[in-house]
Amino acid sequence: MTLTQLKYVITIADTGSMNEAAKLLFISQPSLSLALKELENEIGTELFKRSNRGVVLTPEGQEFLGYARQVTEQYKLMESRYIEKKNVKKKFGVSMQHYTFAVNAFIEMVKQFGMDEYEFAVREEKTYEVIEDVKTFRSEIGILYLNDFNRKVLTKLFDESDLEFCPLMDCGIYVYLWKGHPLANQKEITIEELQEYPCLSFEQGNYNSFYFAEEVLSTYSYKQLIKANDRATLLNLMVGLNGYTLCSGILCDNLNGSDYWAVKLKSDEVMTIGYLKRKGIALSPLGQKYLEEIRKFEGM
Repeated sequence: MTLTQLKYVITIADTGSMNEAAKLLFISQPSLSLALKELENEIGTELFKRSNRGVVLTPEGQEFLGYARQVTEQYKLMESRYIEKKNVKKKFGVSMQHYTFAVNAFIEMVKQFGMDEYEFAVREEKTYEVIEDVKTFRSEIGILYLNDFNRKVLTKLFDESDLEFCPLMDCGIYVYLWKGHPLANQKEITIEELQEYPCLSFEQGNYNSFYFAEEVLSTYSYKQLIKANDRATLLNLMVGLNGYTLCSGILCDNLNGSDYWAVKLKSDEVMTIGYLKRKGIALSPLGQKYLEEIRKFEGM
C-alpha cells in the first residue's frame, strides 16, 4: 500500500468516475483501474462498486476512505512543515447532538487556544452522523447520550466502528419549553399533562430509528409530534405552537437567551451524556481542554 494508491482512492471517491479521476491524476484509465485492483487484492477488500452512474464506495470503502484521508492530510502537514517550511494550522473538530452546553464548551475552548494556530470545526448533526464523523476522523470527539433503551444497540455500533464511549455526566429528564408556555411555572410536569401540546423532535433522516432519537422516551405514543432538523426551528415552534422537547435540563442562557425554561419531567429515566473517541488514540490537548469545559456543566 502506497501513498499514491491512497490518493487514487480519494480522487475516485470524490469524482465518482474512473475516467474523471484518471484525468485529474494525469494517468490512463486502465492504469488507474489496475492500481485500484492491486490495492484491493493487497488488502483483501473491495473498495468500489461499478454502476451505470459510475463508481460508488462499498461500506468497507467508506471506512477505508476515512483512514486514507487522515493519512494523506497528515502527510501534507508534514510536507508543508518540514519540506516547504510553511506554517500550517492544526485542525480540531467536534460533532454533537443538539446540545447548547456542548457548543458553549467549544466556544470557551476556542477562546483559550485562539484561532491563529488552529482551524476549528463544530458540527450539530444527526446521531448517526456524529458516530460517522468520529469513525472517519472528521471529528476527534462526538457528544451524544445513552440510556437503558438505546445503550445495547448503540454500544454494538460503537464496537463495530472501533469507537469508545466515555461517560461524562448522568442527567434526569426535563421538559424544555418557552417561558410563556401554560406549564412553564410548574415544579414538575407529567407526561400526561403534555398530551395537549406538540412534542418536538429532531429529524434523523435515513437512520430514523427509535434508537437514534436525540430525545428519550422515543417509543412513547405522542398525541402530537413534529419533526424539525435544526435548533432554531425547534425554538420557533416552541413559541408559535406551545411545543416542547425533552432534554438534559442543562441550560445556557448566554446562547439561547432567557426566554426558554426546563421543568423536571416526572420520570425515573436517566440519560448518560458522554463522548465518543477512536479506540487506542489519545486525545489532543484541544480535545482534553474541550472535555474539561464540558465537565464544568456537571451537576447544573
